Amino acid sequence: MRAPFDLSLYFVLDPVQCGGQDAAVRVARAALEGGATLVQLRAPEWNKRAWLDLARELLPITRAHGVPFVINDHVDVALAAGADGVHIGQRDLPADIARRLLGPDALIGLSVSNLDETADANALAGVVDYLGAGPVYATPTKTDASAPCGVDGLAELCAAARLPTVAIGGIQTHNAAEVMRARPAGLAVVSAICKAADPRTAAAALCATIARART
Repeated sequence: MRAPFDLSLYFVLDPVQCGGQDAAVRVARAALEGGATLVQLRAPEWNKRAWLDLARELLPITRAHGVPFVINDHVDVALAAGADGVHIGQRDLPADIARRLLGPDALIGLSVSNLDETADANALAGVVDYLGAGPVYATPTKTDASAPCGVDGLAELCAAARLPTVAIGGIQTHNAAEVMRARPAGLAVVSAICKAADPRTAAAALCATIARART
């Protein structure tokens, strides 16, 4: 049985932006203390052995906070590390194959950037658990991302989606309230926490913005 999950503050941990493995562990711990509700490891510049080493170090920390931990793209790393699931893109392993490999209890997210991809994702309900929609704004953290959809485009994607949808792409403390206007299930952030002088405070501020937007 799949465990419940909360997309409110979805932290995408990039260890390069954090300053390396040790710094990434400290940032992850601080983000969780600040209220992050889900952690994804995304390290496009690292080899898989380094992914695995960091994933094994992060997993007990996320478990201690009762927060799911997923791996970006690499199903094999998720399996090897014992992670809670994966987040896959349109050019990664098909979602049904990822589900077959990971089993019925894994958490699987899928990226969408337009209405056609969202419609296709809707047909995968039961295979996929949630969607990541965007990029909302231009972002340097993912150079192969699609064109930004903006807040209005995000609102269209969220309205069309039949699965919980988290917004991603260029989201920072200063624009988080505007993104919440599209009514996503939560916000996914990278540099807003990875590069923050105080990651715990940054996470807490984002959580507060999300809570205010919902009321």
